[in-house]
Amino acid sequence: MSEMITVGDAIARTLEQYQVEAIYGVISIHNLPIADAVGQRGNIRFVPARGEAGSVTMADAHGRFSGLGVALTSTGAGAGNAVGALVEAMNACTPLLHLTGQVEKAWLDADTGFIHETRDQLTFLKASSKRAYRISNASQAIAILHKAIQDAQTPPCGPVSVEIPIDIQGAKIPLSLVTAPVKPAPGVSVDATVIDTLWAQLKQAKQPLLWLGGGALGSAEAVKKLADAGITVISSTHARGVLPDSHRASLRAFHNSPSVEALISQCDFTLIAGSRLRSNETRSWTLELPSPRVQIDIDPAAASRNYLMDNTLVADCSALLNALAEKAQGREWGNAQWDGLVQEAVTQAERGLREQCGAYAQLNDAIEKALPEDGLLVRDITVSGSLWGSRLFRARGPLMNIHSLAGAIGMGLPMAIGTAIANPQRKVVGLVGDGGLSLNLGELATLAQEKANVTLLIMNDGGYGVMRGIQDKYFGGRQYYNELHTPDFTLLSQAIGLQAWSVERAEDFDAVMTEALSMPGPSVVEVRMGQIGALKFAGPPQKTLY
Repeated sequence: MSEMITVGDAIARTLEQYQVEAIYGVISIHNLPIADAVGQRGNIRFVPARGEAGSVTMADAHGRFSGLGVALTSTGAGAGNAVGALVEAMNACTPLLHLTGQVEKAWLDADTGFIHETRDQLTFLKASSKRAYRISNASQAIAILHKAIQDAQTPPCGPVSVEIPIDIQGAKIPLSLVTAPVKPAPGVSVDATVIDTLWAQLKQAKQPLLWLGGGALGSAEAVKKLADAGITVISSTHARGVLPDSHRASLRAFHNSPSVEALISQCDFTLIAGSRLRSNETRSWTLELPSPRVQIDIDPAAASRNYLMDNTLVADCSALLNALAEKAQGREWGNAQWDGLVQEAVTQAERGLREQCGAYAQLNDAIEKALPEDGLLVRDITVSGSLWGSRLFRARGPLMNIHSLAGAIGMGLPMAIGTAIANPQRKVVGLVGDGGLSLNLGELATLAQEKANVTLLIMNDGGYGVMRGIQDKYFGGRQYYNELHTPDFTLLSQAIGLQAWSVERAEDFDAVMTEALSMPGPSVVEVRMGQIGALKFAGPPQKTLY
């Protein structure tokens, strides 16, 4: 007879088989059987976050690099706290497994006032996840876990939530039910004639434009070949670095710069690879994209989602772009004159951005000089992130400039921690504002406890700088509710046990960032913007607010 183990133990063994390195979570009554099993086995690092939102965000960041992030939260209010972070993972298409406890099976959805009970938890998990499952049978627990992981890892990837009643977590099942990992579902194969048809269109274009989104993150080699052949490339902020900024064909992510917009208007074909063409990158879909327009997306429902397409190819970007790259060998678009126009457009866009950033362009440059070549920037939604962090700061490869795609503040610090734990040999800069940091301030203690290799850069302007700009532009300059009482973040960090610096002069950016980034492990730099000067940002480029 097979050895009997708990479902919690079986879950831990299964995650080990998927080579999960870390689980991020908050332990609670209703997830302890799983946490206990992970602890007893000692094969997976458990990172105790200070809040469920932080734990899921850390797992999200980890999953972007490892191929599967794992978070463990409590039920009821605990699972509810995770919803915003799940929405972010949905936007980023992160392969993420969210395990949440549940009350005993007998009390599920009974509205009895049982501790941690909530009405219809599965519904709000379904609304914020790619899929959501409830395990109601111990014998099927691992089968459903495999299915959940497969869903999470099958493009378009996303977070999958699994709720497990505590009595099922503790129930005994045969060890033989712990079976081998399953692979993601196979992608849609593209017929050779489809590739040939697309190639026939592409080679007739005098100057094609390739727009890259998150679906193209794994296509760096193919994109470089196409760019080498003369195809002009622009990327969403999520796809920055798929083609390095330094490439002669790269327009980087300067979608909303007049010089780049003028250059785009001279192209005669647009190929969109794995991008939603988000509102803040297309001026609420008023940016003119050259026709004909062809879209590559793994999701059939993406066809003509925001722009009318002449054709949509349901396919994996990597496979299709690789096929095009092979056909492009020996073919050249454009010429030296066009290359010069591309570089001039980028130079003008960067010059305008540097003027807008003022003294803070020096901060950008100081980090760029001090951060190692393989260093990573993780940025929250903040004025600095939206200005110099998103477009000015260099991107040498994919996933080197990471940010919140859902547009929610507060994710910068936990995202930086998860990124650092997933990349223990690389230095991470976490760029946050004082407003966003306040949402997950407790994760400073996680940063200290886990000794993550993060330099947290806190841009303290005493409030919501983005909101100030929007109110100034759209509400006649009336300023309400954007001023925040903030602690002395330097002293607070030191009290938690972190090395910390304060900067009040732009002249000190170089010295402080060099010192902070040369120090292994966690550190904090607080930039007191009130002494240096304000940054103005009026929200995403668009004609009207609504």
